[in-house]
Amino acid sequence: MEEAKRLHARLLRRGERRLQPLLLRVLAAGDLRYAARLLDSYSSSSPPSAPLHNRLLHALAAARHPLLLPCFARAHRLRLLTPLSFTLLFSSPSSSTTTTRLAHALLSKSGHAASSGDPYLASALVASYARSGHLAESRRVFDELPPHSDAAARNALLSAYARCGRVDDAESLFAGMPDRNVISWTAMVSGYAQNGRHEEAVRTFLEMWEGCGVRPNEVTVSSVLPACAAVGALALGRKVERYARGRGMLTNVYVANALVEMYAKCGSIRRAWMVFRGIGKQRDLCSWNSMIMAFAVHGLWREVLGLFHKLRMTGAKPDGITFVGVILACTHGGLVDEGKLLFNSMREEFGLKPRIEHYGCMVDLLGRAGLLKEADSLIASMPMEPDAVIWGALLGACSFHGNLELAEVAVEKLMRLEPQNTANLVILSNIYASHGKWDGVAQVWKLLKEKDHKKSAGYSFIELDGRMHKFLVEDKSHPIYEMVYDTLDSITLIMKLVNLENSEVES
Repeated sequence: MEEAKRLHARLLRRGERRLQPLLLRVLAAGDLRYAARLLDSYSSSSPPSAPLHNRLLHALAAARHPLLLPCFARAHRLRLLTPLSFTLLFSSPSSSTTTTRLAHALLSKSGHAASSGDPYLASALVASYARSGHLAESRRVFDELPPHSDAAARNALLSAYARCGRVDDAESLFAGMPDRNVISWTAMVSGYAQNGRHEEAVRTFLEMWEGCGVRPNEVTVSSVLPACAAVGALALGRKVERYARGRGMLTNVYVANALVEMYAKCGSIRRAWMVFRGIGKQRDLCSWNSMIMAFAVHGLWREVLGLFHKLRMTGAKPDGITFVGVILACTHGGLVDEGKLLFNSMREEFGLKPRIEHYGCMVDLLGRAGLLKEADSLIASMPMEPDAVIWGALLGACSFHGNLELAEVAVEKLMRLEPQNTANLVILSNIYASHGKWDGVAQVWKLLKEKDHKKSAGYSFIELDGRMHKFLVEDKSHPIYEMVYDTLDSITLIMKLVNLENSEVES
């Protein structure tokens, strides 16, 4: 930047007005505020060209700089706006809804239109409205485009639908797309995964990869891995890892973090640890948290506390997710005092305000240790209203330690929070039975009968050749269910014959 300033000084001394090389030098140095002042200083005598203004607008938009809108307005006053100027403004993530609407009106007034044939302008405007959650306006702009408009505009709206949870609208748009590229497929995979429709995310990914031969990119991979984790598709996850590793994608920390989480949730802690170690110096806090949570949910509390210590040694500041993992580890290890110290250190040492999940971990920690009164006192001191998880943790502890008094309080709260969950009443009935209070058992079961208590049907996922198959009790929805039941009958017959032979040998 000092070199750019010296160049500016030389030009001023010589009386030269060569703006372009000077502006490019300043932009390369990254001082956008200086660049804006420089352009403004030339505007009064000899207005700079539209391309130079667009150079500045592009740099401001990429940096989400607050001077973007003032510089755009100045270009408008100087009549230097072009379709590219509007594209740059609409493309900036910092553009507000008001800014987009004003610029859209100005675009129409200036004789341009999003449907004029500029695909970048159209997709930028669609995306700008969609980014701010105004999907109706985004759709209105999209519907004004020619029938076979550029795929970028379609992908912008498709991604917005998926991101906002409107998966049905995304499906309809996706089904009518004449040309689907990796961005289109990724939007659908990500939309399904983010909205809890993990089976469909996996199925769509396989259709894209194996059915249509579209190569996944880093975003696709990091989107499908959480879905693999949710349905336990370990074989597919390993296949995705081989693909990603072969294309150097594991240098992307988002891909690596998703892989750590996938292996951890599928129970392969060793592979999760290998991927975590491979991230090396690129680890961010999400990497550490993923591994800490992986160890914590598998009860490896020593490993959690060791990793937490290493995280502190790096100088990184833990966040709320980190503390969920370490307090959960203390629960598995029965480390009540350590858990209390960690919980208190959140506010005192790190300035973190404990959230409801941290209180839930502490209630679980105290409850499992038999400190039910202390757990109840902690619930009473919470700055927020306890949720069903909190009362459920207390009820579970009451069931284990046989505390009927607090169990009745917990169930009363739970019946208000989740009246359809009759499992809480079943637990209370068991506690009554353990105390010999049969009147209480009868009363609970009368209430269960009134609620028409029914157990949810159990189901299982089975992964075969990278595809997930779901089976319910007495299920006949699978396309080859007859073959499945024939095989089960054969296995059952063989087991009976083996048992019969063993019993004859023993006799």
